[in-house]
Amino acid sequence: MIKLYLIRHGQTPGNKLSRYIGTTDEPLSDEGREFLKKISYPMPEELFVSPLLRCVETAEILFPGKQLHIIEELSECDFGEFENKNYKELAGNENYQKWIDSNGTMPFPGGESREGFKYRSLTGFQKAVTQCIRKNVDTAALVIHGGTIMNIMEEYADRHRPFYEWHVKNGGGYLVELDPDLWQKERREFTVCEAYMEG
Repeated sequence: MIKLYLIRHGQTPGNKLSRYIGTTDEPLSDEGREFLKKISYPMPEELFVSPLLRCVETAEILFPGKQLHIIEELSECDFGEFENKNYKELAGNENYQKWIDSNGTMPFPGGESREGFKYRSLTGFQKAVTQCIRKNVDTAALVIHGGTIMNIMEEYADRHRPFYEWHVKNGGGYLVELDPDLWQKERREFTVCEAYMEG
């Protein structure tokens, strides 16, 4: 069995202001860095990271000295027109109201669709799992984004919950376990072992 820690990056200035931070490549806030120094995850054999600065910084704080394997597809969603804005700043925006009315199912104007983002996230996750299987790795960590984690959990978790119910706070995440033999036979599901700072 392979144990995987799916960890959301630490808090950024935009997170604190409830902004849609997707492609915006901002660093962690001072508060975010200090919080990460107080939590601990076991040191994994392999460490996979989104290319965005907030994930790289988080990985370096949680797992100092560990080599990072960057996987481009694990980046956060492109929020398009809503990027780096919060709901207050988008009040009165006709496209934002249409997106809200669709329960978040419409593509982001000028950005990604839910389907496109999910396909990309799962592709990145499968790359990480494939590397773990090839190297006979027992434990790995993925330091990624809230939306990326939600896509992965919605698709593969043995507890069936919709996308938005898999939300985790900055620095939180899930420990999951998968059987590499079943995974290679396309029976792709993992067991959720533990949750860290849900909600």
